[in-house]
Amino acid sequence: MNTLTILRNKTNPYDIKRMEPITDSKLNPERLFPADPKLRGVTRELYQEVKDLPLISPHGHTDPQWFASNQNFTNATELFLIPDHYLFRMLFSQGISLESLGISRLDGAPIEKDHRKIWQTLADHFYLFRGTPSRIWFEHALHEVLGIELPFNPENADVIYDEINEKLSQESFRPRALFDRFNLEVLATTESPLDELVHHRSIADSGWNGRVITAFRPDPVVDPEFEGFSENITLLGQLTGEDTTSWTGYLNALMQRRAFFKSMGATSTDHGHPSAVTANLEPGECETLYLEALKKGLSGKKAEMFRGQMLTEMARMSLEDGLVMQIHPGSFRNHNQTLFQRFGRDMGADIPTQTDYVHALQPLLNRFGNEPELSVILFTLDETSYSRELAPLAGHYPILKLGPPWWFFDSPEGMLRFRRETTETAGFYNTVGFNDDTRAFLSIPARHDMARRIDCRFLAELVCEHRLSEEEAHETAIDLAYRLVKKAYRL
Repeated sequence: MNTLTILRNKTNPYDIKRMEPITDSKLNPERLFPADPKLRGVTRELYQEVKDLPLISPHGHTDPQWFASNQNFTNATELFLIPDHYLFRMLFSQGISLESLGISRLDGAPIEKDHRKIWQTLADHFYLFRGTPSRIWFEHALHEVLGIELPFNPENADVIYDEINEKLSQESFRPRALFDRFNLEVLATTESPLDELVHHRSIADSGWNGRVITAFRPDPVVDPEFEGFSENITLLGQLTGEDTTSWTGYLNALMQRRAFFKSMGATSTDHGHPSAVTANLEPGECETLYLEALKKGLSGKKAEMFRGQMLTEMARMSLEDGLVMQIHPGSFRNHNQTLFQRFGRDMGADIPTQTDYVHALQPLLNRFGNEPELSVILFTLDETSYSRELAPLAGHYPILKLGPPWWFFDSPEGMLRFRRETTETAGFYNTVGFNDDTRAFLSIPARHDMARRIDCRFLAELVCEHRLSEEEAHETAIDLAYRLVKKAYRL
C-alpha cells in the first residue's frame, strides 16, 4: 500500500513536509465507474459503445492561432499552466502569486520567466488537486496524450518537463496533428464581434480539413459596464460602416457582424451576462437607454436593463439568422478587484451567484418562447435552480434546452447531480450533450471522456433499477455523447 510520509517540525507541528510516494501512473480503465459490481458491468458495456465516438466541441476558448499557424507548442508550462485558470486559481488560493507562475501583468511589471521553475512549483503543490477534476484532466493529458509513464510529483518534475518538451517539438504533437488524434469532428472557439477572425480565415485558406469554427460573443458591445464600452461601439461602427450613434444603426451593425461570423462558420452565439435578466422595452425606451449608455455610461439597474434588452434583441436576431443562442449567466466576474487591476479578466476570480431564471427569462419567453425555429441553451452556476427552475422551463418551452454542467460543476459529482435533478422533468432530449468550454487544449479528450463515463454510469443505474432497457440505454448513451450536441448546435 502506498503511504504518505509526513514529517512534522518539532518547533512548529503544522510545518508539514510532503514526501509524495511513487505511484502507478497508469489510469485505471474503469475510473469513475460505480463500485457496485453489477452497476459497474453495465457501465462498462455502455462506455465501450461510446468511448471512441468523434468529439464535438461546440463551445470553448482555445486559441484559433494554434490551428492557423500550426506551430509546435513551446513548453509544458505554457501549454498546461499559464492558460488554465483552473490550475493557477488553486495555487493562488494557497498564497502562490500569479507573478511567480508566469502570468503577465497589465503594467508589464516583472514576472517569473523560468518556465522550468514554474513547472517545479506546480509539481511541489500538485497534492492540492486531490479529489478535483483538474487532477483527472491533467493526468489524462500527461499519460494518455503525451505518453508520460512516470507519476507527476516533485521528484519527477524535471524529467517529465524535459520529456514533454521533447515530445512537443515533434511533428505529431503540433496542434493540427493533435486535433486529428483527438478525433475532433468540430471545434468552436469564441470571439468578440470586434475580432476580424484573421486566424479563422487562415485556417479556411490553408486547405486543412480540420473543422475549427467561431462563435459570436458580443459582451464587449452589449454590456455597458464592460471596460471601454463606448470605444468598442465606435469600433463596431467603423467595422460595419453603420451609424452606431443611433439605436437602429447599432442593431444593424450587430446584425452585420453576426452575418460575418456565420459566413466564417459560426453556428452559435454566446452571452456571459451577470444574470439571466431579459427585457422587452418599447423602441423609444431602447433608444433613450442606449444613448445614455454612450454618453454617460450605465450602471446598476439601468445597466442590467440594457443587458436584458440585448438578450431579447439577440434572440430576435437568432430567430432571423438561425444562430443557436447560449446564455451563460450567474458569474460575478473579476470578484478580486486587485487581481483584475493587475492582470485583467479571466484570472480565476469569477464566483458563482444565485440566479433567477423563472422571472428573469419571462420577458424573452413571452415574446419568443413558443417559436419552433429558435434555440436557446441555458447554463447555470447555481445548482439549486436545476430541479426548481431550469428543468421545468426546458421541459415546457420549445425554444429552451439545458446546457451541460459548466465551469465549477464540470466534474464527476456535478455531472451526476445534473442528471439526477433534471432528467425526471426535462428528460434527456431537452439537454444538449456535452461541451468542454476550455482554454486547455490537451484537456479536451479528458473532459469528454469524463462526461461519457458519468453519463454511462447514470444510465446503468436506470437499467439496473429496471427503469430503462439495455437497448434504450445504449441508444441514449450514443445520443448524449454525439448526436444531441450535433443537433443542438446545428452542426
